Amino acid sequence: MNIQNSILEDVDEILKLYKQARALQTNLKMVIWPEFSREMIVQEIKEKKQFKIIINHKIACVWAIAFSDPLIWEEKNKDAAIYIHRIATNKEIRGNNLVQKMVAWSKIYAKKNSYNYVRLDTVGENRGLINHYKKCGFHFLGLSKLNNTNSLPAHYKNATVSLFEIKL
Repeated sequence: MNIQNSILEDVDEILKLYKQARALQTNLKMVIWPEFSREMIVQEIKEKKQFKIIINHKIACVWAIAFSDPLIWEEKNKDAAIYIHRIATNKEIRGNNLVQKMVAWSKIYAKKNSYNYVRLDTVGENRGLINHYKKCGFHFLGLSKLNNTNSLPAHYKNATVSLFEIKL
């Protein structure tokens, strides 16, 4: 297993993993992600904000990070934190504790870069995801109704989100 920045050659695979995630969200009757643009992913890769786990030469999991997320985290955004977004796992490799591996990496990354928190959110009150993220070491902070969603992706419109953090 290896964790590294995604590269431009990964864009099609990342888009495929997002498509798999949307299919799973549909099957589980969850909030469904919109289709994310190729341009957004390319920009994240260029900014070194898109990451991947490689297992046996295959992309097993991808996620993006941000260093600010004021529309979701509001007042807490002033804290030194990294924000994890769009975790998507390869359906052929699920069940290998990939999110736990990503969390372990994110804690090291955050400490090394002088951040005090690792945070993430998920839309809605999905008890299964809440329990999963808690098992991965996140503290569930509760639900928050978003106020200003105009510049957020479509699945955040008029949404309530579940907020999670790990204090380092």
